[in-house]
Amino acid sequence: MARHSGGRGWYGKVLGAALGVALVAGGASTWAAQAGAVGTSSPNASSSAEPGGAKPVAVTIAHASDKGARGVNITIDDGPDPVWTPQVLDVLREYGVKATFCMVGTQAQAHPDLVKKVVAAGHRLCDHSVSHDTAMDKNSQAYQSKQILDAERMITKASGGVRPMYYRAPGGAFTPYSRKLAASHGMRPLGWNVDSKDFERPGTDAIVATVEREVPNGPTLLFHDAGGDRSQTVEALGRILPRLKEQGYSFGFPVC
Repeated sequence: MARHSGGRGWYGKVLGAALGVALVAGGASTWAAQAGAVGTSSPNASSSAEPGGAKPVAVTIAHASDKGARGVNITIDDGPDPVWTPQVLDVLREYGVKATFCMVGTQAQAHPDLVKKVVAAGHRLCDHSVSHDTAMDKNSQAYQSKQILDAERMITKASGGVRPMYYRAPGGAFTPYSRKLAASHGMRPLGWNVDSKDFERPGTDAIVATVEREVPNGPTLLFHDAGGDRSQTVEALGRILPRLKEQGYSFGFPVC
């Protein structure tokens, strides 16, 4: 999700849960900022494969759609949530749309049944870190590694063995290191082109208007299914998806 200044109480709880786990275990301009220089990292696939055998992927931040120029990628962040994720799944099913769910590790761990439902419906998984720390880029490489890899394990276990295909840094807080690490584990760094602003709950009409105004800026749309009342998101998706279809857009997945 984008870096929001308010409404962060839910993430404080998630962070607390993440710390508990650790103790037990021991828009176009937005995308441009995310996709900036990667230091010495190659734009191509990382050269070191994960010990578990995941095929390395490109370290550049994905934003294009596998459906081409008229493709749109629906991405859903911060869940799964027992109230809102099922409702989002219902809307997606109604319009025959597949999406990418960027899951917070502790949420996936708490709701494995929902992770399995997402996979069974044909959607893709994305690692959104353990605790959704939007200041990850200010922390050490060891911290970044734990956030990314612990979440990968949590999501994979919750799904019944299906690994996340992408990594989206909380708030777009990518670093050259985090991108390379994720790519070496087979998770393509994932950005966004259009922030629907649904997290701020501006009203369904405002969410719809934002998407319709900004979708020409790029194909990857950002929504949320957790972190608070997401009723506006559910309603907005029910209006946006058929409208985009009527305008000739196809729904796909971000390029890997």
